[in-house]
Amino acid sequence: MTVKMLNNIVAAINGHERFLVLAHEGPDGDAMGSTLALTNILREMGKQVVAFNVDGVPAKFSFLPGAASVRTELAADERFDVAFVLDAGELRRAGIDVARHAAMLVNVDHHPHSEDFGAIYYVDSGASATAALVYRILCALQHPLSLSVATCIYTGILADTGSFRYSSADPEAFAIAGKMVAAGVEPWQVAGGLYESQELKRLQLLGLALNTIQVSPCGRFAAMYLTREMFAQVGVGAEYADSFVNYPRSVNGVEVALFFRQLDGDSYRISM
Repeated sequence: MTVKMLNNIVAAINGHERFLVLAHEGPDGDAMGSTLALTNILREMGKQVVAFNVDGVPAKFSFLPGAASVRTELAADERFDVAFVLDAGELRRAGIDVARHAAMLVNVDHHPHSEDFGAIYYVDSGASATAALVYRILCALQHPLSLSVATCIYTGILADTGSFRYSSADPEAFAIAGKMVAAGVEPWQVAGGLYESQELKRLQLLGLALNTIQVSPCGRFAAMYLTREMFAQVGVGAEYADSFVNYPRSVNGVEVALFFRQLDGDSYRISM
């Protein structure tokens, strides 16, 4: 099945010229790394490509090659031959009506139970990150690995494996990361961009959130939340809370962590 899907993707790329590449709203490292890795591959092949994210590029990912080209709006009449929807889980998380802009949708994802949409459905829940699937696409295309692409793929895998701390850090993840380093990626530069260049306001928001941590009596469950008032107090948007769910998860003994982010009234977005 994987070989068939990869062959279908190669045919779609070789047979078309105009591409839209996007991922889910509030992009994390895998969403942004995958978006820019595939965008850079297609541009190197001479294709016309628009990289898009409804929430833009979080500041900590600005070091990624191609980040400055990511758009946050599309004209109503903009049309593409193919739209790659990466790491989304559900099509609605793209934040726009993707089908309105593209004749063909390609779903590339590693989330379990990813929504079945698109003419091509390339989903492997066993993969460490969507960036690993983009690397497979690169290999299937037999396209040379550039440093720009390698930096984005490495970032996606590093982010979604929790710097290789999570169970998703499988042999393939380490093998791909090694190839990216061999291609010239400097691990310390990527780690510095992701973890050691935080904005002061993000840390201030984190301080408010950490004060809300609650742990269940059995010690295996923890939860944390942010209200709209907390965001307003610091003066930032939802993108500043990326990966906050990892903090209650890091409490000793906790096996399941929840992070609640208020949208409006009694409506919350929940990360697990």
